[in-house]
Amino acid sequence: MKMICPSILSADFSELKNQIHKAEKGGADIIHCDIMDGNFVPNISFGPRIVSDVNNITELPLDVHLMINSPENFIDDFYKAGADFISVHYENNDHLNRTIFQIKDKGIKAGVVLNPATPVFMLEDIIEYADYVLIMSVNPGFGGQKFIPNCINKIKQLKELISSNNPDCLIEIDGGVGPENIKEISDAGADMIVCGSSVFNTPDITESVRNLKSIIS
Repeated sequence: MKMICPSILSADFSELKNQIHKAEKGGADIIHCDIMDGNFVPNISFGPRIVSDVNNITELPLDVHLMINSPENFIDDFYKAGADFISVHYENNDHLNRTIFQIKDKGIKAGVVLNPATPVFMLEDIIEYADYVLIMSVNPGFGGQKFIPNCINKIKQLKELISSNNPDCLIEIDGGVGPENIKEISDAGADMIVCGSSVFNTPDITESVRNLKSIIS
């Protein structure tokens, strides 16, 4: 099953409840929450309080992407806020196995994130424990960036690694996804497809989600 995951980083927070409900109406599968600390990435977004508010707005699963240093110190907070998925970056985790199992011990899905320049083979010793892998197709920190084309090959490489080591592991893609490239991304093997500007920065949020889903169905 291919899933559309609208990212609220691109939403109008003064209209957040209304915009999330519009995305739901279009058939959104998961709400994606980008957490940024201004250190690991050059931007600050929001924390557990907003995730908790979103959890009260929607019954859809919440996918929390931690673009922060020392994510292990915040797993409990985001779990309590209602996260159903939590992903952490390969690049800034000295004890990645420990952090993945810290998430899994909560009974929720644990994901590993790769920045655009981090090769897929770096996952060889962690892939069997991950519930999903998020491939960043832009450099993390800001919404509205252009898709990095070689990430299509990374999805294909990851698909091969998963097939050999952990067939139940899902592939997520985030960054620069829209109606012009979502089919190629889906066909390459992506299961969870994050869409920010292509959903929330459009005249009709509901129709935008519906259109994206129709392309990959």
